[in-house]
Amino acid sequence: MEIVVNTRLLIKNKLEGIGWFTYETLKRITNDHPEHHFVFLFDRDFDDDFIFSDNVTPLILSPQARHPFLFYWWFEFSVANFLNKYKPDLFISPDGYMSLKANCKQLAVIHDINFEHHPKDVSWIVRKYYTRFFPKFARKASRIATVSEFSKKDLVNTYKIESTKIDVVFNGCNELYSPISKELQQATKKHISGGNDYFLFVGALQPRKNISRLFEAFDKFKANEKNDVKLVIVGEKYRWTNEIKNTYLNMKFKDDVIFTGRLHSTELHHVIASALAMTYIPYFEGFGIPILEAMNCDTPVITSNITSMPEVSGDAALLVDPFSVDSICNAMIYIYKDEDMRNSLIEKGRKRKLEFSWNKTADALWKSIEKTVNA
Repeated sequence: MEIVVNTRLLIKNKLEGIGWFTYETLKRITNDHPEHHFVFLFDRDFDDDFIFSDNVTPLILSPQARHPFLFYWWFEFSVANFLNKYKPDLFISPDGYMSLKANCKQLAVIHDINFEHHPKDVSWIVRKYYTRFFPKFARKASRIATVSEFSKKDLVNTYKIESTKIDVVFNGCNELYSPISKELQQATKKHISGGNDYFLFVGALQPRKNISRLFEAFDKFKANEKNDVKLVIVGEKYRWTNEIKNTYLNMKFKDDVIFTGRLHSTELHHVIASALAMTYIPYFEGFGIPILEAMNCDTPVITSNITSMPEVSGDAALLVDPFSVDSICNAMIYIYKDEDMRNSLIEKGRKRKLEFSWNKTADALWKSIEKTVNA
């Protein structure tokens, strides 16, 4: 088969959730299927590390697609012209964007449609693009893959897509994430938090990650429990809104909040594995990879009781109402005070994590590829 893939989110040292999905699945699929040829479409200079095997041919198409107007130009002109000329067996888009003007079969990986439910979480012009085109992408796609049963149901209900057209392809977790020694935990805490225990958030700092309520809950936790515990925030300020900024500035214990920015994967591994708990409480999530990263590191998890997060965490996390500061705060107190609870969650996490791996993800995506091509 000739398979063309949108790989514009494979950017060296800047992989986010969808970028990691693209990286981990394509690395396995291209190596596992040397009988097929893959063309990777980039919108900028690429790193050779992303050319995973000899059956991959990279191609740069202009312009760089980092704005809704350029999204449209790249997919509807640059990509469409190439696909209609090349006539591949399949076009795969791991970020869900389709080429409406292309005539070949297309497989879209649509991770979630948060913007349909919380439109103010994205900028006006991006929201206009998403709400106009993603329903068209979902209908244009020959087949859709998504990362949870929750997201599948959301696509069915919101866009009226037949459920038989959608495959669930769960995310995995980098094998790097694993428990570390007590000595390395102590060294990590000394480096990150002055040797103190800390709650941890990992992710892009944007409204739907619910950072404001996490700040409020941590402030309340600190007021109720006199302690030296810190809150470590790992991630870039993707959409650092006035609400998030003002909530932080109004915190009584804001000096106990530590911002690290983006961390290299090795350091991130150590930071996760040394945390008192992962506090990952978005109010909307298509999957939630940090939940798995924490479980793989023997770190207890506090996460939200809505959207996909209960599906991912199973019984191996403390579930909270993400809209209730008290609910989040009470879970932090529970984790902080109850060592038996922490150990119970760690043990459950060791079992739960076995349900997910990037090998399983790649195998499931390949099955979706075969269904699309053979339909």
